[in-house]
This record gives sequence, structure tokens and C-alpha cells, in this order.
Amino acid sequence: MNLKRKGRAALVLALVGVVGMAFRVSWNALRDVATTIGADATAATLYPFVVDGLMALALIATLVLTDRDRKFALKVLATYTVASLLLNYVHGLVPELHGGSVDWGRLADWDPANWALVLLATSLPVGSIYFGSDLVAKVLHHQSTPRANAEESTETEWNRSTADLEESTPATPVAVPAPVELPAPTPLAEVEPAAAIESAPVAVAAAESTRPRGATGRVPQSARTPRQVRTADELLIEARKATAGWPVEDLTAEGIRRAVRTSPAKARVLRETLRAERTDGPGGDVEVVA
Repeated sequence: MNLKRKGRAALVLALVGVVGMAFRVSWNALRDVATTIGADATAATLYPFVVDGLMALALIATLVLTDRDRKFALKVLATYTVASLLLNYVHGLVPELHGGSVDWGRLADWDPANWALVLLATSLPVGSIYFGSDLVAKVLHHQSTPRANAEESTETEWNRSTADLEESTPATPVAVPAPVELPAPTPLAEVEPAAAIESAPVAVAAAESTRPRGATGRVPQSARTPRQVRTADELLIEARKATAGWPVEDLTAEGIRRAVRTSPAKARVLRETLRAERTDGPGGDVEVVA
């Protein structure tokens, strides 16, 4: 990190040294030109600072300004660079300028060229006053604008926050669904075990469902569908019909239970009864234990 800082510092110092030497060379030519157009010794000494100094000011402005202001600073930099280059070029073409032996106001032998050069040399100080002041104003305005915007934004946010604290928005009431009344449980004596087992997953799935359901009232007893309870004789008759073509080996409790849809206990009793009828012959009705 220190090496990088030292390298940058050395680069900046070298650049300052090169720019200083270049200014010294240009200062000699611009001083002689200022003397030729009628400037006294003090004015001729300050004249190079007017031209080359504004070039440095415009270069700094291009690093600070943006958009249209930056383009304006670049135009000023380019204009004064060309003007300084042209005056240095004239100084090299006219040897009399070096010793001060040339006539006042004479920068070229051809009159139109001389008039243009004198106009250029005399207008550069006035241009420095105008363009320099404009660039400084643009730089200062560019630095103060973000602060003003930030202060205005802070004040606006503070006003909004104050308004929110003084008058809060009422909370929107949330509708609470009415509790769902489940039907009364059916007595165990009236429900067959197999039917209760098969209906259990459906009830669990309905209880776990998260979908909102409308509130329903209690179903009256008269509107319910009554469950039909089969007697032992009816179960035996259904079992005989369902297993009429079955061999004795297929007379199992599970098969009979599925065929007549009854409980495992009743299916075992029906199995024993049907097997006894197949081996001993049909007998009387057998009572099935509920």
C-alpha cells in the first residue's frame, strides 16, 4: 500500500515538474508577444499566467463538471491551447521579437495576418476574465447543488414522517371466519368398524385442509340419511349369495368381509357358518355375534 502511494506521489511530482518547465518555455514567448503589443514590464510578466493559467483552470474544471458544463470547459481549454500554440509559433518565426527590436504592434509582415494576431493577443486577457469567472461559477454551483438537493430531500422525508406520526392510517379490520360446527358423532353401536376405518382418512384430510370454508349451520337430525344396520340373518343371506360359486378353500374371513362389506369379527363368524354348511349341509339360521 505504501509503495503504491509513493509511486503516485512520485508521478504527480514528475508531472508538476514537466508542466512547470513547459510553462517556463511558453512564458518567455508570451512575455515577448505582450511587450510587442504595448504591455509594460509588469503586464508582460503577468501575461503568460493569463493565457496558460486559464488553460490549467479549464483542465481542472473538466475533471469536476459534467454534461454540458464539462463540454464548455473543454472548449475553453482547446481554444486557449490553440491560442498559446499560435503565439509561441509566431514568436519562433519572428526573430526580432526575441531582442525587442521589432516595432510595437507588429507581429507579422502581412497586414491582415498582423491584425489578426494583434487582435488575438489583446483579446486573450479579456477572455480569461470572462471564461475564468464562468468556470469558477459553474464549479461552485456544481458543488452546492447536491448539498441543496440532499437538504431538501431530508426536509421532505422529515415532513412526511411527521405527518405519518400525527395522523396514522387506521388499520383495516380483518374478517374472522365463523367457527365451523361439526356434526354430532354417531354412536359406535350404529357404525360398522370397517365403515368407520374407511371414513377416517377423509375426516383427517378435511381437518388438515387450510382452504377457507364458509360457515355452515348444524344439520338437523331429520335431514340426515339414516344408516341401515343389517341383521345377522341378512348378512348370512348376502354371504351365501356372494360366495355361491366359491370353493371351500376360498372361504376366508377377509374375502367374505370384502364381499359383504362387514367387520372382521362378523366375517369370521360367517366363514365358519358357510364352511359348516358346505361340509355338513345347510342348516338353520345361525346367529352372528354383533
